[in-house]
Amino acid sequence: MNLELERLELGPWPMNCYLVRCPASGQVAIVDPGADPETVLQSVDVDAVCCILLTHGHPDHVGALDAVRKATGAPVGIHPADAEEWELQADFPLVHGSEVELGQCRVGVVHVPGHTPGSVCLRLGGEVIVGDAIFPGGPGHTTSPAALAQSLESLARHVFRWPDDTRLYPGHGGSTTVGAEREAFLAFLAADHPADLHGDVTWR
Repeated sequence: MNLELERLELGPWPMNCYLVRCPASGQVAIVDPGADPETVLQSVDVDAVCCILLTHGHPDHVGALDAVRKATGAPVGIHPADAEEWELQADFPLVHGSEVELGQCRVGVVHVPGHTPGSVCLRLGGEVIVGDAIFPGGPGHTTSPAALAQSLESLARHVFRWPDDTRLYPGHGGSTTVGAEREAFLAFLAADHPADLHGDVTWR
């Protein structure tokens, strides 16, 4: 059974909040409530929200967390590294290889550190919510050369081992696919780069 995915654009940036719904049970997971809690709550049946999942702990992805948590009473999941880094209270950990039950479906957790220490991707079969780990045309922002190297290693180990038709839903902007990014990613890995390269990087 395929999970249903809905994207909400929130806040002044804007950023993407996702609603993941099990069509059989109607249960919903809210992913990255970054802003505009009224919009998020008006988009769901509050009683159907079974959990709140965070791809990472940056403020633009958790800005509405407290309000949404209070309104729904739903437990919150985040990777322990980001819970500690941003002092976020979690009810359960999102660790690599774990699964979150959502009605009759499951959401797989893939740890992809680099953008943040606890960045995760959330696998919904052939669709993946990737947070800020990867965007069309490049990796997510990194704060140091070591973080960029870690990000590239994470993407190579996990994301680029998925089938080319896997659709990636990032934390900002539109979606892409593994296949659309693969050639440029491999060319980037094979090229020479300045030793201090990091920040906002593109494949080309």
